Amino acid sequence: MADRSPGPHEGDDPHGDEPLVTAGTPLDDAGAALVLVHGRGATARSVVDLGEQLAGDRDVAIIAPAAAGNTWYPNSFLAPIADNEPGRTSGLRAVGSAVARAVDAGIARDRVLVGGFSQGACLASEFVARSPTRYGGLAVFSGGLIGETVPVDDYLADVAADIESGAGEDAEGLDGDAEEPLAGTPAFVGCSDTDPHIPEERVHETTAVLEALGADVDERIYEGMGHGINDDEIAAVSELVAALA
Repeated sequence: MADRSPGPHEGDDPHGDEPLVTAGTPLDDAGAALVLVHGRGATARSVVDLGEQLAGDRDVAIIAPAAAGNTWYPNSFLAPIADNEPGRTSGLRAVGSAVARAVDAGIARDRVLVGGFSQGACLASEFVARSPTRYGGLAVFSGGLIGETVPVDDYLADVAADIESGAGEDAEGLDGDAEEPLAGTPAFVGCSDTDPHIPEERVHETTAVLEALGADVDERIYEGMGHGINDDEIAAVSELVAALA
């Protein structure tokens, strides 16, 4: 869930020693990869099940980072960023490590789809927005960008600064285009209008940031769905995966 309180994270990189779980087609044989991030209280193994639904019988590797204590950060994703550190930054680093695992195996970033559910969707969208390049896709199931506010101008300014300095959560991924660094990355953003953890306004704000960064966003709001993933969402993201493999 996106807003329950958790146990504490210790050290500067609480998720750093957690394993990457892999499934699907072996990385050396795969033509594409899904990096999927689990939600609060769930596991990397559990989100692999979602990946298998999305991949079907295609030659797609599935990589799932794991959170220490099954929680990426302690508070609501709507809290000030400082209140969710060091979990947030450590989690972004874990997602970056999963993407790097795919790239090191020879899968181009534009064949890597990053996604997640709930807290994992928040982390996945934040990663892509903070480390923008042309990815194979982004799937945000019931989540949104992290922070008390998420002004478009702040993300654009961060991208420009990171490109100039070569810094960022995943500096190797930055493509040097400060105008539209996501370069048409297809992004699916789906949520309920009655989600108890994800305000609809934050969904729209997330779409606005992603579009400003150059993503091609398919936003879908589902009436009365609650906090979950429906068949329409699975079908939509499965189409994104099919285009990669």
